[in-house]
Amino acid sequence: MKIRLTFLGLILINGLYGQITEPEATEIWEPVPVKIETPKDKAPSDALVLFDGTDFAEWTHTDGRSVEWIQEGDAMVVKPGTGNIQTKRKFRNFQLHIEWRSPTVLEGEGQGRGNSGVFLQKRYEVQVLDSYSSTTYSNGQAGAIYKQSIPLVNACRPVGEWNTYDILYQAPIFNEDGIKVSPAYVTVLHNGVVIQNHTLILGTTEYIGFPKNEAHGPDVIMLQDHSNPTAFRNIWIREL
Repeated sequence: MKIRLTFLGLILINGLYGQITEPEATEIWEPVPVKIETPKDKAPSDALVLFDGTDFAEWTHTDGRSVEWIQEGDAMVVKPGTGNIQTKRKFRNFQLHIEWRSPTVLEGEGQGRGNSGVFLQKRYEVQVLDSYSSTTYSNGQAGAIYKQSIPLVNACRPVGEWNTYDILYQAPIFNEDGIKVSPAYVTVLHNGVVIQNHTLILGTTEYIGFPKNEAHGPDVIMLQDHSNPTAFRNIWIREL
């Protein structure tokens, strides 16, 4: 008979009843991980596809309007001046995959070069920017947790090439009085390279001033209109 135990349970049994001597005693057979499909260059079978070039069914402008960004092939492109967009659904802890490309015609330097952002739970920004050869403040370049955490390396590809973010996000926890009792953490892989490693998120992203910690529950993914025609594609999410 195969007994369902956690490894912690096995350790406790070992402490209570003496040294385990049989290899089978530390085998855990249940639960069996669910089998999923992971096709190349596509979302895993258990993911929610947020955008695959078909339509904006999972998105809305932040004020409730229909999305006015542009569809070009399998990509969505920021239409400057139309405003930020966000998912219709809300999420707590998740794995997010998103691909982005800076515009081929760039104006200005630093923060003016293909600027956008991926806002986790609408509050915490992973910066999107052409940082391949342009310089800006380090906690504002591509892959930064904006104004908070500098990326470990600059993994940007040249202008015109697609970049990939794979983001693992653990949401903060607030008690019934609205006090944060557990912070948010984020791990970011940029083009397959870890650039944020279980990074502590101090609070909300602020352009001026310091992060704030306002109580919240599950919330949306928001993409920023920063007046640059940055493109996004192949967006999917897995709730954890």
